[in-house]
Amino acid sequence: MTAIILFDGECNFCDASVQFIIARDPKGYFQFAALQSDIGDELKKKHRISEKLDGVIVIENDAVYDSSDAALFICKHLKGLWKVFYIFKVIPKRIREALYKTFAKNRYKMFGKKDNCMIPSPEIRNRFL
Repeated sequence: MTAIILFDGECNFCDASVQFIIARDPKGYFQFAALQSDIGDELKKKHRISEKLDGVIVIENDAVYDSSDAALFICKHLKGLWKVFYIFKVIPKRIREALYKTFAKNRYKMFGKKDNCMIPSPEIRNRFL
């Protein structure tokens, strides 16, 4: 079983996050697709994901997780102590979402934006859809 992470391919922070996840997911549980890609568009249509969502989205089977739920889902499946962060699921969702949305809204200001999506190295290319 695998899960697909849809990420903002133009965001420097998101790109670094994908690299971070890959390093802590040695079994390849996660696959990746940029929100701006054709595959990203297909997956958003197939799973009826709003075009307004521009943060991280995780699709596992027919379940869709977005924003803070997606971030916590990812932590739960990473190798090492990152699983501990799943404890933040006990924080009320409206508080988690407010924090997530504030960060997401300012991510370009803090980390910058790319003109193009990253091109994965040959070693990890098979993890990208």
